[in-house]
Amino acid sequence: MNFLAHAWLARAGDDDFLLGNLIADGVKGRDLGQWPEAVAAGIQHHRRVDAFVDRHPSVLAARRRAPAASRRVAGIALDLMWDHFLARDLATSDPHEREVVIERCYRLFEYHGAPQRLATMVPVLVREDWLRRYASLAFTCRAIAGIGSRLSGPNRLAELVPHLRDDYRQLDDDFATLWRDTRAELETSGS
Repeated sequence: MNFLAHAWLARAGDDDFLLGNLIADGVKGRDLGQWPEAVAAGIQHHRRVDAFVDRHPSVLAARRRAPAASRRVAGIALDLMWDHFLARDLATSDPHEREVVIERCYRLFEYHGAPQRLATMVPVLVREDWLRRYASLAFTCRAIAGIGSRLSGPNRLAELVPHLRDDYRQLDDDFATLWRDTRAELETSGS
């Protein structure tokens, strides 16, 4: 899962809990004592979601279908694809709540910023409206390739994009199962 999915799962929590979910990938280590309690709880929630998703049968199957040369980085691409499917689906199923959640995320990022590991990317994410634009497969694929250009070695994420397009229907089915199970297990009702 990426920003939008983590935000959606945490949206019933207060702003600090949501912020923790949004910045968790930029926070290293287990000691969260420097963070306010609700932010730390959000970081921990994000990590539980990631662990659940990474071992979900749909995700494992999707990774196995990826070309062998790109399998090591397939999880990065899948996280963005899950946000694509969610953004696409919410645009029609719950557009008002989607707008509320996205604007809340952007407000939190603008007010609090992000940890150093995310500090360069987050302002671009807000300015270029990535959370809405993930609904476009073309945008999501460009984002995946862009991340790959920042990794060392050959751009395995860019190489993976044609597979993602070819496997789109199966990935959509994988997401439906994954999202149903993740929501049942980890969607918050408040914090």
